[in-house]
Amino acid sequence: MMIPRFFCPADLPDGGVVALPPEVAHHADKVLRMKVGESLVLFDGSGREVTARLAALGRHATAELGDWSSPARESSLETVLVQALASGDKMDWIVQKAVELGATAVVPLVSERCVLKLSGDRAEKRLKHWRQVAVSACEQSGRNRVPEVAELVSFAEFMARPAAGTRLALVPEAADRLVALPRPAGSCEILIGPEGGWGDRELALLQGDRCRAVSLGPRILRTETAGLAALAVMQAAWGDF
Repeated sequence: MMIPRFFCPADLPDGGVVALPPEVAHHADKVLRMKVGESLVLFDGSGREVTARLAALGRHATAELGDWSSPARESSLETVLVQALASGDKMDWIVQKAVELGATAVVPLVSERCVLKLSGDRAEKRLKHWRQVAVSACEQSGRNRVPEVAELVSFAEFMARPAAGTRLALVPEAADRLVALPRPAGSCEILIGPEGGWGDRELALLQGDRCRAVSLGPRILRTETAGLAALAVMQAAWGDF
């Protein structure tokens, strides 16, 4: 069986006994039914991980740290998934799988035809939830750096920002295929439209000089499929698949 992995957001010391965060202690005790003396792996987001042994459970759960290591599990390809908001639990799925596929960050995008509408406290709660989804995906997939899930941003605001590197957008009718492009020199942002598709004004910007429109072939993919398929293509063509 795989040794359970847990994210501890505070900087972990090089050795000794550390207190486990309440959510980690609860998961180890009540969900996984772990026992004192069992092994686990902890990581703090710095890129390293440490083997550990459960020293105590309950309200004051602790773990005794063992050996540190720095396994190479981050992709050499820096990809940012800019995902238009999707309804239901689709955003959970997208964030989870994007992390598994090696995305550096996920940017929730508010576009013209988004079905899901978020603002205020509701937006903050969803954002907090998606960030926890990203943490859980790192725990499962072995990643030791937690990708950022950025604040919600409108399409207009995002497009007004200077591109961090190569900026691409999936557009079904685009002439250029994603797989045919050369490897980006730096980071790569990939924009994915909503369930209703891009609006006309958005398409004009996506096919202008601020962005390059690309396709994944002749079929129309759902929003929850398109971004993940694009990340997989990019990892296969330029990354570590």
